[in-house]
Amino acid sequence: MEKWTAKHEAPEPLEGPVVATVTGGTILWFVLFLAQLPFYGWYDDHGHAWWVWTCLAGTGLGLIGIWYVRKREAAIKQATETGEPLTPAE
Repeated sequence: MEKWTAKHEAPEPLEGPVVATVTGGTILWFVLFLAQLPFYGWYDDHGHAWWVWTCLAGTGLGLIGIWYVRKREAAIKQATETGEPLTPAE
């Protein structure tokens, strides 16, 4: 089997409003959780209760994501201000 090699260089990663994007997604998961909560009985009767809990899990993971990207943005800002290279934690 032949080894795959890239024919061109990978593009630079896009940097955008990461904190706002993750926060917006987290809010969306929470709104979906709240919207489904009044119908929990119906979901449970039809075997779809996991939909409600998936939205709650998305909210929880989103909160962790907000914490993570805020720390990342702060580290990038600090490294830029001090001129230090960004290196992974050991």
